[in-house]
Amino acid sequence: MTEKRKLRSQSWFGKMDKAGFIYRSWMKNQGLPDHVFDGRPVIGICNTWSELNPCNAHFRDIADRVKRGVWEAGGFPLEFPVMSTGEPIMRPTAMLFRNLVSMDVEESIRGNPIDGVVLLGGCDKTTPSLLMGAASCDIPAIFVSGGPMLNGKYRGTEIGSGTAVWQFSEEMRSGQMSPEEFFAAESCMSRSAGHCMTMGTASTMASMVEALGMGLPTNAAIPAVDSRRYALAHTAGRRIVEMVHEDLTISKIMTREAFENAVRVNGAIGGSTNAVIHLLAIAGRVGVEFSLEDWDNLGKEVPCLLNLMPSGQYLMEDFYYAGGLPVIIRELGDLIHKDALTVNGKTIGENVKDAECFNRDVIFPLENPFKPEGGIAVLHGNLCPNGAVLKPSAATPALMKHRGRAVVFENIEDFHTRIDDENLDVDESCILVLKNCGPKGYPGMPEVGNMPLPPKVLRKGITDMIRISDARMSGTAYGTVILHVSPEAAAGGNLALVQNGDFIELDVESRRLHLDVSEDELAQRRAQWTPELPPADRGYYKLYVERVLGADKGADFDFLVGKSGTVVTRDSH
Repeated sequence: MTEKRKLRSQSWFGKMDKAGFIYRSWMKNQGLPDHVFDGRPVIGICNTWSELNPCNAHFRDIADRVKRGVWEAGGFPLEFPVMSTGEPIMRPTAMLFRNLVSMDVEESIRGNPIDGVVLLGGCDKTTPSLLMGAASCDIPAIFVSGGPMLNGKYRGTEIGSGTAVWQFSEEMRSGQMSPEEFFAAESCMSRSAGHCMTMGTASTMASMVEALGMGLPTNAAIPAVDSRRYALAHTAGRRIVEMVHEDLTISKIMTREAFENAVRVNGAIGGSTNAVIHLLAIAGRVGVEFSLEDWDNLGKEVPCLLNLMPSGQYLMEDFYYAGGLPVIIRELGDLIHKDALTVNGKTIGENVKDAECFNRDVIFPLENPFKPEGGIAVLHGNLCPNGAVLKPSAATPALMKHRGRAVVFENIEDFHTRIDDENLDVDESCILVLKNCGPKGYPGMPEVGNMPLPPKVLRKGITDMIRISDARMSGTAYGTVILHVSPEAAAGGNLALVQNGDFIELDVESRRLHLDVSEDELAQRRAQWTPELPPADRGYYKLYVERVLGADKGADFDFLVGKSGTVVTRDSH
């Protein structure tokens, strides 16, 4: 502990005037005694609880455990809600509202007497949005993830959330699974509170929180209903009070070294491609120079060490029992900046030095990895001058170098209308191309990049084809899927100019994605092209389409890049 200093909250509660009277008096209607306004740290508990977001539906209990820790350490906890983006049911896509939630978080922190904040997130977009908003204020913060669901169980086998959906839906479309069996599997997959228990975006981002140093050790993998998740929340409540006294702010933890650690950890766990877009946005908020190329350069040589769906066999519950993320970080050895600071006041190297693996079928050693390539491949070429991404650990090796004929869908409605048509001119050597699903084009960049295959191809026993789009895909998905094509079609990227029958060349080893059409022909097509933009004539949709950056920049708003601190120059009374 350092010497007690005047805290930000005292410019509210420490005033002996009319304004101070108002601030304290109205708070006292909640039964708060005088002594809680005595200069102790005010800790905001930023809660994304919502019954519309089943991944986060247990957060009331987690928040109560955080409060216990805050009170115990001499702090003053005040819980506040922000918009909760539920990935499973929110339309048109939860990603559309990630930036809105970040603004909610940022202004809630800045406009209220908060000295430090505990961020409660779990479902995919809640984690990056909370980190983005808090980073913009740069106050002491600690993240508590909600944790994964228990493993799914279906007819004697373990099934993973998301991953099983894609598998079962394809089997039903090809006639291998009956509708009755498909329906029965629903209750078997989601059988406890928590987010996806595969290495989807939620589990990936929880791992990124720990790798960045923003969560306590083991935060990533403790199951949502395990008592140790509540113990971690209690400990986080104690620790945030200490962080306020130490003035341990976000910018002291989320440094360039922390982001490099996160990229390498993402490769080692076979993490979601969505981590790319979220970490780019988070780095932009905290002021760290970090680019799409860093993902390729830093992760290219990192093997996948984790045998977990969708890249492998096991699930997050098994990962935790095997030792969790501290084991992965320790296995990476010199690939990790061990002196990077974390929220518990120790370095990441100190946190993992005694980590022990209890199941080598789940976590493999660095010298004998589960898969040789676990990072994110960043592609360039005339089809994606600003970049596109692919997850090698989830792709089919035989398709990593391929030339195929394009089968083009102008938008997601066009895709749904035609993909099941038996007369569709397509075979397994073709490349499916989907346009107008990027940040501007949808809007919001949905998880539709892992397009279902045509039934006529599925019936041949084919389970993968190359698919290209400016969309994202769920971290629970798999396949040779090229995503985040930038510039997107709606912004005038060459993706907008692809036509049926064009040939496309993919060479992942050379990091090349090329549309085999001459520049003269592309120029002629561009002269006849008109953008296809969604209706966005008012409100948040209009703001989003007008101000969102490309996927290669994290799809943040241009006016939110860079942190603004917590200073509010005017009082409210």
